[in-house]
Amino acid sequence: MITAIIIDDEQDGRETIQMTLEKYCPEVAIAGIYATPAEGIAGIRQHKPSLVFLDIQMPEMSGFDVLLQLSPVTFDVIFVSAYDRYAIKAIKFSALDYLLKPIDVDDLVHAVKKVKDRLQGKNSFYQYQSVLHNIQSGSGKIEKLAIPSLTGIDFFDTADIIYCRADGSYTTLFLKNKQSCLVSRNLKDFENMLADSGFCRVHHSFLINLRHVQKYIKGEGGYVILTGNHHVDISRRKKDEFLAMLDTF
Repeated sequence: MITAIIIDDEQDGRETIQMTLEKYCPEVAIAGIYATPAEGIAGIRQHKPSLVFLDIQMPEMSGFDVLLQLSPVTFDVIFVSAYDRYAIKAIKFSALDYLLKPIDVDDLVHAVKKVKDRLQGKNSFYQYQSVLHNIQSGSGKIEKLAIPSLTGIDFFDTADIIYCRADGSYTTLFLKNKQSCLVSRNLKDFENMLADSGFCRVHHSFLINLRHVQKYIKGEGGYVILTGNHHVDISRRKKDEFLAMLDTF
């Protein structure tokens, strides 16, 4: 049995989650339902749930502030949001679950199934530490990227990332110190996370940091020379987008 708590300042949100769990998720037992972050924090400390449904936008403090109050996070979380573009980018990058309001029943049931599978497997502690770190700038521009790994969290200064290369479902980061690092995230995840931080997808295999562009060589698509003498091709269909971003960077 999964013990769960619901924290949402909107009555409709609380009731939808409660009714859906009671009807479709008999493996989930609701230990408490709370309308304010402070009540929710007290409820988590009292009941020690396995799962928390946590609204991101609430008065007084956000869902992320709630987690910071309770860090280290020892329970699974399904985030709930009316849509916060940057917050959802950070959540998705850390491979965590979220529901958009109005909540869809199928999405909620699917999210609970994923949590159930995860509770039977690995601990997601580092994923929550990662999302809390990446959300804290609030501006959408990330100066330091936190990436959960098998052994902990790897931190990268985004200014030190020259470019990212797709390697199947993984991505290799090429860094200023002439090192490279293989990360278990696909290139699309990095593109979504770093789009507001001066990175441009110039090819299906490459995401480059515009701060490191030293020269552009014309051609059908052309190519760029980056810091460290890295040569990266620009695809023909990405050429105009790249040149436009370069002009405004």
